[in-house]
Amino acid sequence: MPPFADTPPTVLLIPPDTRPQTLELPVQLATITGATVRVPPAGALPDFFTPGNTDLLKGWLMEEAEQVDILIVCLETLCLGGMIPARRVSDPLETVLERLAVLETVKRQHPDLQIYAFGVIVRVAHDNDPHEEKPYYGQWGRELRAYSAVFDRHARHGIAEAEALEVARAALPADILADWTGTRERNRALHLAALDLLAVGVLTHLCLTLDDTTPYGLAAYDRRMLEARADELDVWQHLDIYPGADEVPCALLARALAPQTARVWVRYSGLGGAGAEMIYEDRPAGELVRAHLRAAGCVLADTPDEADFVLAVNTPGTRQANRQPDFATVDTPHRHLPAFVDALRADLEAGRTVSLADIAYPNGAERRMWTLIQGLPLAELAGFSAWNTAGNTLGTAIAFGKLAPMVRDRAAHAEALFARMVDDALYQAFVRSEVRERLANPSPFDLAGQREAAETHLRGIITPRIEALWQRHFSEFGLELEVGAARLAWPRLFTGVFPLTVKSSAIEGHRPSPAGTGPFV
Repeated sequence: MPPFADTPPTVLLIPPDTRPQTLELPVQLATITGATVRVPPAGALPDFFTPGNTDLLKGWLMEEAEQVDILIVCLETLCLGGMIPARRVSDPLETVLERLAVLETVKRQHPDLQIYAFGVIVRVAHDNDPHEEKPYYGQWGRELRAYSAVFDRHARHGIAEAEALEVARAALPADILADWTGTRERNRALHLAALDLLAVGVLTHLCLTLDDTTPYGLAAYDRRMLEARADELDVWQHLDIYPGADEVPCALLARALAPQTARVWVRYSGLGGAGAEMIYEDRPAGELVRAHLRAAGCVLADTPDEADFVLAVNTPGTRQANRQPDFATVDTPHRHLPAFVDALRADLEAGRTVSLADIAYPNGAERRMWTLIQGLPLAELAGFSAWNTAGNTLGTAIAFGKLAPMVRDRAAHAEALFARMVDDALYQAFVRSEVRERLANPSPFDLAGQREAAETHLRGIITPRIEALWQRHFSEFGLELEVGAARLAWPRLFTGVFPLTVKSSAIEGHRPSPAGTGPFV
């Protein structure tokens, strides 16, 4: 996978929202290769569940398209104001499709522009969140989930599920069910229209992903309908439909900036790791890995020696669990973490490019594994990821690995890598729960008046740990770290913001001594 022959390209990025993982991380990944990324003005993008300004976004896109090589666009942001607003707003389909038509316009005006698009099949949320979903989901989430599952069972298995479907339908107010399913149908129509754009060459590549999905449900039903249309259009060469969401900008960036196919050796923490079950995906770990590899333009290698990089995947023993430690399905004899860490050390000592994806638990690194890998030279990893769903983690780690041969800026790479360790390990696996314990029974959906206190606790706990982690693993490489004030992205503990800047040391050959030992928690 050779680097760019000439000048690195310029990329327009229209992200699903403004969280660090969806906006800042793709920019960081592009920066390490020397590419330039332009993002929309803040007013054009969504703020939590408040939609972005689609008219402003269209004008910005039309103006910028002439000056760039690649466009990576979230269809929900372009057409519905954002990934979360797309589940809440009532914009009619006609208006949505008019907004989508701007892609045809810019492609016609700039035929050489490569357009990489992605849409997110509407999820059926696992909790009763009234902010990321329709407000009524806070009251009716359980019943809507039940309807979703039985509707899909009926669609697949027929009359045997007919009575259960009627019971599930009767448990819901008719207007709420109609509104909820109508939103899904509108968004599915948007994705069908995107498939048509792919078929006629407006789009270079399209990803349609399933957010927080399950084996049975309306998302699976939508997936089958989209797959059937893809069969009719014969567009699979340039299409991926699989579980994912927030990480897709990174995957498409890797595909666009490194268009050559990369060969990947996958190393699991257990010999049966490929069969491990995920909580928020509809397939086992191995199939999920293959789907994310394909989306980023990668294939499985036959041996580690012929691979462009090693994707090291920490899988649960048999199935993910939400709380750790879990000795029933995660930390079981079905895997052996010390042997996995030994293999990572051997890969690094052999000079292999290694990107580590930790999917043992959703929503943060496994604490035990994080402690074990402190003996490794973490700054030598090509990538690290352990955030949110298994799909989020895998897509991010794969993007790091594929772009590794193209790194031009050592400081920028260290910044991107270290930022993931701070967020995914220090915050998500450790500090988030510690902040929660210091608050008065906080809602997982809205901190309300406790946000200021939460951010004060957050800064006090995590800042010294960030500095300690840097001193141990990164300070010997002639780089300097500047740490900004940590805060929350939204009024909830789920997503933190940790401003970090890494630059080359002003002192040539500067090699500070690392700090002492410890897991940095």
